[in-house]
Amino acid sequence: MLKSLSFFLKYFFLWMIFFFINRLFFEAWYITRISESSYIEIIQTFLYGAHMDASMAAYLCVIPFLLYIVSWLFPKVSFPNKFVKYYTFILLFFTSLFTLIDINIFREWGTKFNYRAVEFFLTATEDAVASSSSSPVVASFSSIAILSIIGMFLYVKLVPHIKPLQLHTSKLTAKIPAILLVLGLTFLAIRGGWSVAPMNTSKVYFSEKQVLNYAAINTNWFLMSNILSNQKTKGNPYTYFSESERKSIVDSLFNDPKKDHPLIFNQPNPNVVLIIMESFTADVVEDLGGEKGVTPNFSKLIKEGLLFEHIYSASDRTDKGLIGIISGFPSQAIRSVVKENDKQERLPSISQELVKNKYNSSFFYGGDTDFSNFKSYLLSHDYQKIIDVKSFASAEVGSVWGAYDEVTFAKQLAYLNQAKQPFFSTLLTLSNHEPFDLPQKGKFGDQTIENKFRSTSFYTDKALWQYVENAKKQPWYANTVFIVIADHGHRLPKSTHEIYNPARYHIPLLFFGGALKADYKGKRIDTYGNQVDIAATLVNQINVADTAFHYSKNLLSPSLKGFGFYSWDNGFGYIDKNQAVSYDPVGKKIIFTVPENLPENKKEESLIKAKALMQSVYEDFLKY
Repeated sequence: MLKSLSFFLKYFFLWMIFFFINRLFFEAWYITRISESSYIEIIQTFLYGAHMDASMAAYLCVIPFLLYIVSWLFPKVSFPNKFVKYYTFILLFFTSLFTLIDINIFREWGTKFNYRAVEFFLTATEDAVASSSSSPVVASFSSIAILSIIGMFLYVKLVPHIKPLQLHTSKLTAKIPAILLVLGLTFLAIRGGWSVAPMNTSKVYFSEKQVLNYAAINTNWFLMSNILSNQKTKGNPYTYFSESERKSIVDSLFNDPKKDHPLIFNQPNPNVVLIIMESFTADVVEDLGGEKGVTPNFSKLIKEGLLFEHIYSASDRTDKGLIGIISGFPSQAIRSVVKENDKQERLPSISQELVKNKYNSSFFYGGDTDFSNFKSYLLSHDYQKIIDVKSFASAEVGSVWGAYDEVTFAKQLAYLNQAKQPFFSTLLTLSNHEPFDLPQKGKFGDQTIENKFRSTSFYTDKALWQYVENAKKQPWYANTVFIVIADHGHRLPKSTHEIYNPARYHIPLLFFGGALKADYKGKRIDTYGNQVDIAATLVNQINVADTAFHYSKNLLSPSLKGFGFYSWDNGFGYIDKNQAVSYDPVGKKIIFTVPENLPENKKEESLIKAKALMQSVYEDFLKY
């Protein structure tokens, strides 16, 4: 009997040992971050993680266990050794693959391997491959091979080969209780124990350091859970207040008793050129505390424009940033409204408001606007002319993403020279995106990913300057205001900002051009704001009502309550001139504050605002 039961134990512990080794790989990869923790904390990642490992191991054991039980009960049914072997080898390979994907996603997105990453790969495979090409390919594939081989070795050494008739020596009266015990324990392991709450990520969270919590989480379990929850989620996962409480808190943030604001344009209906810069983080802008020499031309433009010094992106990816800027709608954390056609069509947009006021609209992008459903969104929001990679000659398409920025800038300039005024034209750059390749040798070389990022930032900065210099020679320049904003921040070039650090979302916002009044050239505004505030700020300048943009604030209002709101996959934060908090709704805890020793009452004050905003945004997302 004991010999028969040993299969269950050995197969289960095969997976427990393999998950332990996978966690070792994750922590070894991020040893510089992990080493800041004590030995006790590092050991705890394995102790807490073992609970979730057991749940995932039990899931993977179900099929082999059932096959074993059938063979054990019915003498004529042989145990399918080969099937179980190949079943296990395939799962070992995919577990190894998921571990390395998780390692690379954590580096780039600051999150675990999740539904969003799978969706990105399935809907935009080429773009996903391009994004991942900056990852250490040789090291990643070598690690997948090493992990897979270790797993297969463990299987051969641990799991016994079941011989015919070996299972039929025990009496049926002994087998039945043993089978019930095995099935019961397997179910308990899957569920996570006897407690009311089944297995969830909160059960393995134990630290204030997010990297330790992520190390503890079993990647396979998290991915499976995240996919299932995204498929079945109907309600609002961010419900913290009653409807009246939520509304009161949010209304207080956007209440602007003084509607008077300065007019910064020298004419009522100037041309508007919105330039959305890929990954143009404040960390590459010297005037915003960033590195010197990376974007010297942007510093020149700052001297002739109006700079907003404390602006934060809505989230960490382009699909969220585009909606934040053009529709004035914040990020929904775990979801992306642009990908859901029935919802994105109902969003307001700057383009629609300006087209209603006799503007001609256009959108320029060197890449493919089919990416993340962009084209559907643009067409739904009255962009009358869309130029993307399909509009360029093959010789003009030089990167894996499409045309380099200098080519796209030139394409837009040629179009605007013939466009009917007033026009509203949007351009989205792409060269400062993984894999950070350039048409020539980069200013900072390409020996490290950080220097590749600096090089592409420098390149786009130069392309922008050349474009502006050429635009100044055109007759329409005097009637035009340019708005430059990033689609999102980035972990590079510093590689120090975790996903929950508001510094990662700090981006520049600059107004300049012939239509900007002289009094505002070279000025700076220190109001705290967000990407979504561009909509209200702009339409108020051209005497268009901003009532469609419920989450957008007029950054030029003298009575504005300035703040920034940002979110990432299943996390969100709030920042103003006094403080900032970032919150993890899974672990149900504040994971970052500014200042570090922020008093408890101040933490709660900012957290209430953050929670109310997240609840409100997601509720509106569901209603669209």
